[in-house]
Amino acid sequence: MPSAESDRISIQSWTFRTYKKNEEVISAAKKCGASNIEIAYLHVKVGDPADCAKVIDLYKKRGIGLSSYGVCGIGSDEAKAAAAFEFARAAGLSTIVASLQPGGLEVAERLCEKYGKRIALHNHGRKDPGGSVWYLEDVFRRSSPNVGLCLDTAWMMDSGEDPVAVARKFAGRLYALHVKDFVFDRAGRGEDVVVGKGNLDLAGLIKFCREMGYGGYFTIEYEGDKDEPVPNTKRCVQAIRSAFKDAEK
Repeated sequence: MPSAESDRISIQSWTFRTYKKNEEVISAAKKCGASNIEIAYLHVKVGDPADCAKVIDLYKKRGIGLSSYGVCGIGSDEAKAAAAFEFARAAGLSTIVASLQPGGLEVAERLCEKYGKRIALHNHGRKDPGGSVWYLEDVFRRSSPNVGLCLDTAWMMDSGEDPVAVARKFAGRLYALHVKDFVFDRAGRGEDVVVGKGNLDLAGLIKFCREMGYGGYFTIEYEGDKDEPVPNTKRCVQAIRSAFKDAEK
């Protein structure tokens, strides 16, 4: 994993969900100024070793790092879940971004131990069973340090929480970040905006990450403008780079 903060900016490939070819995803990431992709199921078939090898080789040749795979559902079917871990091993990934389904925690613990990997649980808002702080408290109380958090900042706001406070609360289990920002309408529906332009305290998040020595990726997941995501995703990258610089003053 790169050590410099600016080299750990990543983009979730779901941002480019209308792009079906990885060449398009790579080109878009470069236009945005990012050198890493957290790859989603749309862009790699984790159950197909040949496709996995082809995708890994393509990103390597094009100079784009793979920061993680996800969001991966882990349930009671261990063989199915193991496909993501096989991909992580082949790609040299340390962490898989995941959500737990019934029976998934026990399976995840066994697979993390077997493959020497970690999972980072992704919170997905108030309608997600795994989107609340109390759920995370319960899971972390019952699990080993192989199970941590991928804090999605916008969806944590959707759950009525301050994402910086949540990052502080779970600092020991904070393995990944989805840096995402929302504005909310009168009905409470979230709409994606460039990070730092909505309700996210981007400066506070970066400051805390500095304080705790966060060593993971800063992964942008911008879901607006799905047919033309590059301009505002590029602005997200620029906003994070600016926040890094401001934190040094």
